[in-house]
Amino acid sequence: MCARSAQVSEAPPAQDCQGSAVLGRAKLSQAMSLGPPVPGQARSGGPGAAVALLSLLLLLLLLLLLAALWILQASGWDPGAGAGPASGPAAAHGGVGDVARRRRYAIKPLGHKWDHVNVTYRIARFPSTLNRGDTERAIAAAFRMWSDVSPLRFRRLPPAQPADITIGFYTFNHTDCWSSPLHRCFDGLNGELAHALLPPRGEIHFDNHEFWILGRSHFSWKQGVWMNDLVQVAAHEIGHALGLWHSRDVRALMHPNATYSRTRHISQDDVRAVQRLYGCVDEMQQCEAWARLRFCARRTAFMKKHCPKICNSCFEAPAAAPTPPARPPHARYLSKGRVITFHCGLNSSRPHLHVRWYKDGELLSRSVPGLELLPRQGLRILATELSEGRYTCLVHRTGKILRANSWHIKLKASTPSPTRPHGDVQGSAQAQSTEQ
Repeated sequence: MCARSAQVSEAPPAQDCQGSAVLGRAKLSQAMSLGPPVPGQARSGGPGAAVALLSLLLLLLLLLLLAALWILQASGWDPGAGAGPASGPAAAHGGVGDVARRRRYAIKPLGHKWDHVNVTYRIARFPSTLNRGDTERAIAAAFRMWSDVSPLRFRRLPPAQPADITIGFYTFNHTDCWSSPLHRCFDGLNGELAHALLPPRGEIHFDNHEFWILGRSHFSWKQGVWMNDLVQVAAHEIGHALGLWHSRDVRALMHPNATYSRTRHISQDDVRAVQRLYGCVDEMQQCEAWARLRFCARRTAFMKKHCPKICNSCFEAPAAAPTPPARPPHARYLSKGRVITFHCGLNSSRPHLHVRWYKDGELLSRSVPGLELLPRQGLRILATELSEGRYTCLVHRTGKILRANSWHIKLKASTPSPTRPHGDVQGSAQAQSTEQ
């Protein structure tokens, strides 16, 4: 998970280091640092004056383009959005245009998280542009944003003492970035701001070339550099260090452009994400007494907001759970490593039809490792231990369920085959759908 300031599009995330906030600061700084014209070039009104005028017009055009790009990025613009079904390694993102209750966050599909709620951290190296006291306060404030909405409790340890999460400010080469292809080295001023490694490694690295401050990010015209909000960037990277991937909710702190848009507060989408991993907390001391009065059933909305833990409603469902068919699902036993494709039996040319896939009752709104949503509304599954479960396909039109099909995927007992090597075998299953 890497906070960037010089790219516009997000690269596909590696296992340990994910692309983070996107900014266009490098080009802007270069444009603002253009030196003055050479003396004597534009004095006579001849070719030198024309060249100077042309250069000025080009510079103004560049600044207008950068400003337009800035506005598009701040609004959450994604160059690939709307170009067909989304796919990628992140787990179960929802689209930005989905309904408000749709899950847009993403957590690690393999379940990387801390196995305890009392998490320790240490600051191994401090920045050169911010004093030690302000750095400690900024990091503590960033951790507090997550502890306020989850059962997690964070405690800072001395720099020399081992801790769950190690934080440091480094220059180009640091730790193992030269030897690890998944861990990039820093690129200097106005490039990558920070990156984090997933649990259980638990490391957060900040670029010490940057100018870090305790306050909101802004461009310093006096120094000609960006002053970066350490609390905001640290909170985003801490989310990655807890096991969260990027969200497609533009209001979320875990959105890839959060650093660019200067989002400083945890959104409801971030809350759902961290509570999905670690559970939730009750906000009021009276929750236990209210639960005994059966407020969980009588005042559901109020208790869900203020007392989610005691009412067993720590996070909202990503969408309305599908109604499973009355008939039992089709059982499919697959060899490990086999690839099989399912279709709903849908004629894609029919208008206003929508297909939704669910795994064990949970909406699959985006491809994840081992599960690929296909452009023709199909689902491709790689048979592994993680892909076992019940898959349901629903075909909707104007709120009405037209078709419902379900499969139960199980792995065969592994036996050596003398004639066929173990590998990917392409299979396909067409749904025997019925009108409801």
